[in-house]
Amino acid sequence: MIIVLVIVGVLLIAGIGIFNNLVGARNQVENAFGSIDVMLKKRYDLIPNLVETAKAYMKHERETLTSITEMRTRAISPNISTDEKVQLENKISGMMKSVMVSVENYPDLKASEQFTMLQRSWNETEEQISAARRNYNASVTAYNNAVEKFPSNIFASMFGHKRKYVLEIPETERQNVSAKAMFNS
Repeated sequence: MIIVLVIVGVLLIAGIGIFNNLVGARNQVENAFGSIDVMLKKRYDLIPNLVETAKAYMKHERETLTSITEMRTRAISPNISTDEKVQLENKISGMMKSVMVSVENYPDLKASEQFTMLQRSWNETEEQISAARRNYNASVTAYNNAVEKFPSNIFASMFGHKRKYVLEIPETERQNVSAKAMFNS
């Protein structure tokens, strides 16, 4: 009888430990996504200043700049899903890269001290977002390992823990960059 009680006690303690590890891993994923969200907010705060500064010089890209502003407004909306936010984020990133490359065609804009300062802030924010994404993906991988490996997978399915997806680079960003095309357009 004592042996059975010891075995049940050990299993109970192991189960509690596994459950706590799953909860800790899930909370780490949520924390890591929160870090990305903070960096994206910082980026979204830069967009209006960059757009307004660029609009003064970039007459031909006005439609693109207006579109970026509209997407930014949707992205900071409180009732947007995480998936929608990621999709908008990918679109904004692509369009902003296009704007930054187009700056080469506007020497007055390149020479603008305000734009140069905003561009530096943008680059710094992009680096911080990249680091936050790496942290998020590492947290998701650790969580997914806990959800899928035996014996924690048994507890994970019992308590509704499901696999999460890592953030991936959109297909358009995976393609090789042609410096010739960038500077000849």
